[in-house]
Amino acid sequence: MFNVKEDLKERALLVGLVRKSTDKEKELHELNELEALAKTAGAVPVEKIIQIRDKVDPAYFIGKGKAKTLYDIDVEIILFNESLSPSQIINLEELTQKKVLDRQDIILDIFAQHARTKSAKIEVELAQLNYNLTRLKGYGHELSRLGGGIGTRGPGEKKLEVDRRKIRKRIDHLKKELKKVERTREIQRSHRDGILTVAILGYTNSGKSTLLNAFTNANASVNDQLFVTLDPLTRKGITNKENRFLLIDTVGFIRGIPTQIMASFKSTLEEAIKANIRLIMVDISSEKFDEELKETVKVMEQLNIIEADNILVFNKVDRVVDSTFLNHLKRQNPDAVFISAKKKIGLNNLLDRIDDYKKRFRN
Repeated sequence: MFNVKEDLKERALLVGLVRKSTDKEKELHELNELEALAKTAGAVPVEKIIQIRDKVDPAYFIGKGKAKTLYDIDVEIILFNESLSPSQIINLEELTQKKVLDRQDIILDIFAQHARTKSAKIEVELAQLNYNLTRLKGYGHELSRLGGGIGTRGPGEKKLEVDRRKIRKRIDHLKKELKKVERTREIQRSHRDGILTVAILGYTNSGKSTLLNAFTNANASVNDQLFVTLDPLTRKGITNKENRFLLIDTVGFIRGIPTQIMASFKSTLEEAIKANIRLIMVDISSEKFDEELKETVKVMEQLNIIEADNILVFNKVDRVVDSTFLNHLKRQNPDAVFISAKKKIGLNNLLDRIDDYKKRFRN
């Protein structure tokens, strides 16, 4: 329906909805996060709109009257902060004559862009198919409605026929391929000769790759973008007491990822599950770091690793100017480690904690 040139950046309007005006501040923060997602996907966010409405409109999400006003805004994409139903997307596209995407669409698009290895590509396709399978009702043949650009990368480009039987058959095939990858990784893990494994978990953009580089000179990609790391990256590290360990960077978490999408990344998350220790990274400079930590904990609960050996790591202390706030947080979290991976502040304290676990690991 809409043709997009791949070499041109698409302009995006970001849309949120709140039930009462007092929720606007929280929604604005989430729209700022959505803006970062859109930029990472390659779009140019130009405007944010927050609609106050006591309930979601079943046909147009924000209501037909408000949706009509979006027709005159000079953008190619209308990006919603919440999940839309297939019928809502179709109705909105017909009314606005623009491409309509939701938060899950943009996350999947970023996943598709950053998949490099065979396993990551399988996981991304599996996630997309599982997500699309839930949206078939009401979409009909509109799943291939887009001519290119954001929201169409990955298996969408193959124009898979919208048919439940064929999609499920493809999902079954991908699951078998993923099992082969998991078996290979299991063999690789068995050859680690009893070396302590340390996985880095956390909200996306919390500084996980920066810490990996600081400890191991891994030269992992560090950008102010979300979901740069999809494949687990493993490098050797050494503690202050010269104990060797393996440090594993994993995919970041974010609010609003559907369960079926996280399930597709089981192979990637397996490294976090199997690790001896997990470093739970928190960007202390984020205004909503407490909510980001809750999202990380929520995923860890799904993976049944919340009660395992974990070290809470508050990162980016160099960006905190309020020493009173920092001291209060330290009193609240006496077992946590406070660091700046970028400035290499507090890293020796974190290595000492790993040494403590290494001693117990030997016993």
